[in-house]
Amino acid sequence: MSRMKDLYQKNIVKELMEKFKYQNVNQVPKISKVVINAGVGRAVQNSKFLDDAVKTIAKVTGQAPIVTKAKKSISGFKIRDGMKIGTSVTLRGEKMYEFLDRLVSISLPRVRDFRGLNPNGFDGHGNYNIGIKEHGVFPEISFEEANPSIGMQINITTTAKKDEEGKALLAGLGFPFRS
Repeated sequence: MSRMKDLYQKNIVKELMEKFKYQNVNQVPKISKVVINAGVGRAVQNSKFLDDAVKTIAKVTGQAPIVTKAKKSISGFKIRDGMKIGTSVTLRGEKMYEFLDRLVSISLPRVRDFRGLNPNGFDGHGNYNIGIKEHGVFPEISFEEANPSIGMQINITTTAKKDEEGKALLAGLGFPFRS
């Protein structure tokens, strides 16, 4: 069992039950999935960028990503309907907890000028979004492989009903929010 899942089951469930006065353990919010997206606009000119993004996401998450395609044609960006323009992976279970543990304890502290996560990244339903500008902050990626850098969006989906519950859950798991 991962360290973060163990922490959730032993400590955070009790803390959240006391804080939000839940009647049942099943009411306590938990993380249901983590989705990592990388849009690769440069793949329009050169498909090698998309292949690099797929390899990078697979290395960072430990799971093979899918390739996403454009849903609409946008002439200003020279994108046609059905073109391959990004990559995405959904993590659940043990892999999800392992990824979040590495993200919080290793990768986020490696971000240059990191002052904490923005507390406004919640969507109103307890889900949290993080944008990372360079994939070189992950320990699986060497500095030689980090060129050109690929930005990624990390969406953490929780079962929380409100942002306050979601923030308490993530803060308990060690997410460093700005005050």
